Amino acid sequence: MTIGHSDDKFSESVFDLLSLSVAAHADRASEGSLHIVLVAPPYFDVPPSGYGGVEAVVASLADELVDRGHRVTLLGAGRAGTKARFISLWDECQTARLGEPYPEIVHAMKAWQVIEQLHREDPVDIVHDHTFAGPLNAAGYRMLGIPAVVTVHGPVDPEMCDYYRSFDRNMKLVAISDRQRALAPNLNWIGRVHNAINPDEWPFRTEKLDYALFLGRYAPYKGPDLALRAAHEAGIRLILAGKCNEPPEKKYFAEHVRPLLTPADDVFGEADATAKRQLLAGAQCLLFPISWEEPFGIVMLEAMVCGTPVVALRGGAVSEVVEHGVTGFICDHPDELPEAIARASELDPYACRERVERLFATGNFAAGYDAVYRQAVKAGIPAAPRREGTRRPTVPARRPLAPRPPAIVRETPGAHTVETTVGTAG
Repeated sequence: MTIGHSDDKFSESVFDLLSLSVAAHADRASEGSLHIVLVAPPYFDVPPSGYGGVEAVVASLADELVDRGHRVTLLGAGRAGTKARFISLWDECQTARLGEPYPEIVHAMKAWQVIEQLHREDPVDIVHDHTFAGPLNAAGYRMLGIPAVVTVHGPVDPEMCDYYRSFDRNMKLVAISDRQRALAPNLNWIGRVHNAINPDEWPFRTEKLDYALFLGRYAPYKGPDLALRAAHEAGIRLILAGKCNEPPEKKYFAEHVRPLLTPADDVFGEADATAKRQLLAGAQCLLFPISWEEPFGIVMLEAMVCGTPVVALRGGAVSEVVEHGVTGFICDHPDELPEAIARASELDPYACRERVERLFATGNFAAGYDAVYRQAVKAGIPAAPRREGTRRPTVPARRPLAPRPPAIVRETPGAHTVETTVGTAG
């Protein structure tokens, strides 16, 4: 096509057609079933067999959305494990490279390629990203006419606020706690949806054993050293089921945790899904002595649904999750932890589970995201920024895409898996 002197007219027509397409898309998707693409991180199976809080959340969401009648495509790594159609972007999970930039960036590029192809075959109504780098594709989704949201699973400190503010306006943010959103009120939030779990998948036990539990990463802000000191002063055995795979975690354990261990303490190691449930159900209490703005803390839900109260330091979303004096004790100083541990047996296990069933069950969670999706679709795609007196950018005619290698489809019980040939990294 020769554009010549009609650059502006051609560009205007392209953007006008895109606007009309988006409007039609919004009308179609405002009611009824949506085609939702969920993008999970590349580090663990979905759901994970052990550590992997984000992956566990995404797995629960995928199942609930399918049960609500939506068409859900899940992009991730590893094996299929949900009711959604699953597309694996890697030959294996990138667990060993957690924390490196390479998997994040390549995962985002692979996801973009697959979503572009999916949209041609079966129009995508919304992309819901749960990764760090994936939202960088937001401008591309806008050009395709696809609304996009990202759940902010991490902190919103000044550096992260700068990062999230740099996104294309098409990428709306979902907070996982009121506290997280309050810390960064000027970000492009579209809503808040608390994380959730399925109570039916967790055991309930009223008779507790003689130990307290720490379950989390070996990191200073998680407080395993504070948990040890508090348990020792309270005279109770502590089981530490901590993640200790990355070099900083190993260093912290060696320097700050190992020197505090006594013969009564038990370093269990990283607990898989089965062991975690057994440990949480049997504990007198879960110790959660954080020293940072915890965005949510899903392990607190996992403890309470098992009938186990939480003894925590105040911070982040703790006060949104735990009801002080009913499902746990929230302390303002580490010196208060031993007494709270001693009083944990006074709390009613049934009240702990009831709070999760009422406020943090996956049905509420899915309804919240359903509302977010429809709000994003109804809002449509924001127009490209344009300064007064400047011309719209010329949109060149697209070259035909080269044929892609055929996808290899393998049915997996309970899930639809599609292994794709996207890129060569893996």
